[in-house]
Amino acid sequence: MLYDLIIIGGGPAGSAAAVYAARKRLNTLFITAEFGGQSVVSEKIYNWVGSVSISGQELAENLKSHVEANTGEKLEIKEGMKVVEIIKNKETFKIKTDTKEEFETKTILIATGSNHRKLEAKNADKFENKGLTYCASCDGPLFADMDVAVIGGGNAGFESAAQLLAYCKSVTLINRSDIFRADEITVEKVLKNPRMKAISNAEVLEIKGEKMVEGMIIKDKTTGAEKELKISGIFVEIGQIPNTLFIKDLIPLDEIGRIKIDPWTGKTEVPGIWAAGDCTNILYHQNNIAAGDAVRALEDIYLAIHTK
Repeated sequence: MLYDLIIIGGGPAGSAAAVYAARKRLNTLFITAEFGGQSVVSEKIYNWVGSVSISGQELAENLKSHVEANTGEKLEIKEGMKVVEIIKNKETFKIKTDTKEEFETKTILIATGSNHRKLEAKNADKFENKGLTYCASCDGPLFADMDVAVIGGGNAGFESAAQLLAYCKSVTLINRSDIFRADEITVEKVLKNPRMKAISNAEVLEIKGEKMVEGMIIKDKTTGAEKELKISGIFVEIGQIPNTLFIKDLIPLDEIGRIKIDPWTGKTEVPGIWAAGDCTNILYHQNNIAAGDAVRALEDIYLAIHTK
C-alpha cells in the first residue's frame, strides 16, 4: 500500500498533524512508540492552551483519544513501534521499523521530538519532578517567592533565569565553565537584576533534601572547595538530545543533531520530507509551538501533494 503521508512521532506535534491529515482526507499512517512526548513525565502542565492544569499522563491520553477519534478510512495508527530507517526511492520513501514491518509513502513528517540532557549528579534522578525540573516555562510558577537555581550558562539557561525572576525570590545560575555561552547582551541584562547571581566554574555534585529539593552541593572546579546552596527548586538547562539518529545519513542536521527546516513550511532539505517540533532547529521548544509548527507543515504537505 502506498500512503500519501507517514507521520513519525506521537507528541503534540505528530498528534496535531495526524488530526489535520485525517480531516484533509490524506491517506495517512501514524507511527509512534507512545503518545505524549517529553511531557508525559510532568506532574502538572500549566501552559497547554485550553487546560488550566493538566498532568503529562492526561495530556498523552487526550492526544491519543483525539487522534483515535479521527481514525478510519484515511488514518491508521501503528503504536508501540519505532522507525529505524528511511530509504529514499525515486518517487517514494520506504519506512523500516523495529518490528521488521515496512511501509511506503509519498511524503513524510518527522515529529520525533527530543530528550533533555540529564543532570549527572547524586540524587538528581531521585528528585526529578520533586523540585528538580527541566522546564521553567512549565513549572516556574510553582516556585513563586522561593530561592531557586538554574543549571546551564547558555541562552536557554539565562532565558529560564529571566522567566523565573518574574516570580521567584532569587535565582542562582550555575555554570560549568568560566565563560557563558549565552549572548553577551542577554547575560548583561539578566545579571543586572539584584535578585540574580551567577556562580561560574562550578560543578553540581549532589542534590539534597527529604521529600523535595532543599539544596545542593557544588564544587569549585579551580580550588576543589565544596559548599551547599539552600534552594527549593532546580531548573536544568544543559541542552537537548534530538531523536534523529535514525535519519542522520539521509537528512542534513545541524551541529547538535537537529533537523534543518525552512521555518515557513517545515520542509527539510530532502524533497518530500517535512519536520516539526523539538527535533528541528527552531528557536523555541514548547508543546504549543510544536503543535503549531506541525499544523503549518501539514498544510504545506497537503498543498505539495495536490498541486504537483
